Amino acid sequence: MSLDAAVREAARSTPDAVAVRDPDGPVTYAELDHRSQALAEELAARGVGRGDRVVLWAPKSADLVAATQAVLRAGAVYVPVHGDAPPARVRALAGDCSAKAAVASDDRIAALSGLPVPAGVLPLSLARGPVHGTDAPGGAADGDPAYILYTSGSTGRPKGVTVSHGAALAFVAWAAAEVDARPDDVFANHASFGFDLSVLDLYAAFHSGASVLLVAEAAAHDPHALVDLLYRERISVWYSVPSVLMAMMRRGGLTGRPAPERLRAILFAGEPFPIQYVRELAAWTDARLLNLYGPTETNVCAFHEVRVSDLERDRPAPIGRAACGDLLEVLHEDGAAAGPGEVGELVVGGPTLMRGYWGRPPLDGPHRTGDLVRVLPDGLLEYVGRRDSMLKVRGHRVEPHEVEAVLEGHPGVDRAAVVCAGSGLDAVLTAFLVPARGGAGALSVRRHVVERLPPGMVPDLIRFVDELPRNANGKIDRAGLTAAAAQMMNGDPP
Repeated sequence: MSLDAAVREAARSTPDAVAVRDPDGPVTYAELDHRSQALAEELAARGVGRGDRVVLWAPKSADLVAATQAVLRAGAVYVPVHGDAPPARVRALAGDCSAKAAVASDDRIAALSGLPVPAGVLPLSLARGPVHGTDAPGGAADGDPAYILYTSGSTGRPKGVTVSHGAALAFVAWAAAEVDARPDDVFANHASFGFDLSVLDLYAAFHSGASVLLVAEAAAHDPHALVDLLYRERISVWYSVPSVLMAMMRRGGLTGRPAPERLRAILFAGEPFPIQYVRELAAWTDARLLNLYGPTETNVCAFHEVRVSDLERDRPAPIGRAACGDLLEVLHEDGAAAGPGEVGELVVGGPTLMRGYWGRPPLDGPHRTGDLVRVLPDGLLEYVGRRDSMLKVRGHRVEPHEVEAVLEGHPGVDRAAVVCAGSGLDAVLTAFLVPARGGAGALSVRRHVVERLPPGMVPDLIRFVDELPRNANGKIDRAGLTAAAAQMMNGDPP
């Protein structure tokens, strides 16, 4: 079974049901099927077939959704690039994956002039063309790649996470069952198509014949617009990184009005969610609160539904247990299994694993995530941080996420990010803090940390800021904060 089968089936069984909602209006499953087929025929006519890579570069729209389906129908692999990415980024990724073709919004075709793709750059408007009834090559097998999502590589070069139809469907089927997805649901798609959160938004909706509402890039970081959208569009399933939900609460007035009756599940992933915000959400709504965990290489491999007892913690909720039929192991550096209370690296095996990184040898065996987790007494897993983000500060090993969790436990701290500038004896552990309502004093915060952490983990510098900088996926820009900390060390304004 291929990832595009759900739209085809819904177009046959419920053609008039709304599949996609975007600013241009609702698009039914029949209309989405038509647009997908029209573009699939154009791709096939240009020689795009099984296994070929097709880069997609356009703002989010129903036509872009059709483009993802069209590529899959051709048996090819879609490579989404963030709608706000510069042309140089598109060219670099197209070259890295040896793309056969590209599809771009009509106003961006000129920017890709000369792109070395054998089948050319197709305008997205071809999705509005006629359907001739010719079959695209298709024929994708369960193990064939469906899409490639590029993530930041540790070497500075993006890595293309290659996901098969089978791996994507294993996750989609689990997600749809876990949230009890129904035809009358409206899923909110906040993430860009190049971010793995979007896979749930789109395909869990299609799996159940529901609707997906596309949040335009222009509104993605406007908390007032997002809150209005949640109520106006009667969203029933919301999924985003915690930072977005926090902005909706802090600046968008989300919890200052009654919770919408239609909202029945709030999903979050991508970064730890400070527990004070989870408490606020739990007091505001009866909707299920689901913490999903998994790097792009595994999609979601663990999850946890927030319980009343979790709200009494002073740390983020656990990431829980295995999801999607995956197998989770927590291993020490010597390969021994971590026991209750111990920390180790999370290793994942199972049906949702990627095929590998594009252009590199296929994944052979389980995936070492590089994430450190703690095994709790009841067997649940708690995220601790990253192996590669472990800081060495004057001989002490410091996991920044652990320090951040303690800082965010202070009532006057809303959000924290900890970085290290310098090295050796000159290393300086710096905490950037967003104050909570009413503010906080550096002395009070330092006293709070000293009472809870060993001396080597106490920040040397504390700086209060209005906001923490974010990258395109809404995560904290730690490289930017490290550069700012280095400037502070040199006596320059950050």
